[in-house]
Amino acid sequence: MAIEWIVAYLLLGAVVGFMAGLLGIGGGGIMVPILTTIFAAQGIPQEHLIHLALGTSMASIVITAFSSLRAHNRHQAVLWPVVWKITPAILIGTLSATWLAALLPTKALGIFFSCFMAYVALQMILNIKPKPSRQLPSTVGISIAGLSIGGISALVAIGGGSLTVSFLTWCNVRIQHAIGTSAAVGMPIALAGSIGYMINGWNSANTPDYSVGYVYFPAVILISGLSYFTAPIGARLAHKMPVAMLKKVFACLLIVLSLKMLQTIFFG
Repeated sequence: MAIEWIVAYLLLGAVVGFMAGLLGIGGGGIMVPILTTIFAAQGIPQEHLIHLALGTSMASIVITAFSSLRAHNRHQAVLWPVVWKITPAILIGTLSATWLAALLPTKALGIFFSCFMAYVALQMILNIKPKPSRQLPSTVGISIAGLSIGGISALVAIGGGSLTVSFLTWCNVRIQHAIGTSAAVGMPIALAGSIGYMINGWNSANTPDYSVGYVYFPAVILISGLSYFTAPIGARLAHKMPVAMLKKVFACLLIVLSLKMLQTIFFG
């Protein structure tokens, strides 16, 4: 790999880790558009751009998800009964979505990704939060939520934090427990998403060397390696910086990156 690509992946990992620590968000919102651009510049065929970006992004957040789970579990903020109930549906939803993603063309995936990121950005700009209006549903209700969370998370390469926290908050779960439980749920999403993209891209032609299916491991190693160290820096600065304002700036960045990604896949 040329030195400029190594530097690009390391910088991406640094930014992703820092933003995840600072705002509790990042992941696919940053990685997928930038990876799409880098992969295109490396000469990867357009038919695989989004698929590889999604799979590589999912694999890159595994270590971050595990670290986040451990941290929240140490503070006893994880509602493990909820985790055990929702995880089977999360796994089914995530794996099913990776299968669906493998069937969809790049442009369709790009449009869905951009529309979802526009929704996330609007929520952050307007500070929209669901009002607690009910209690946690039965196992069936939790499973339906898990299928949706896992499916959407796999299609946009996120750990599901924004979706899971919104769902749990709506069900009158305290915000500390909602965030901690979301962190625990993010681990099976990241693992199932990574495995799903590897399996469903296994027989794809013209993928780059050192990739397994739709996961490009040189990028995963470089991104994960640096994000592991920059995430704590962001977390420490979260109490010293104007996070509310930064979220609005980040929301605008998500929109710009998504538009750039659409430009790449539609116009080259």
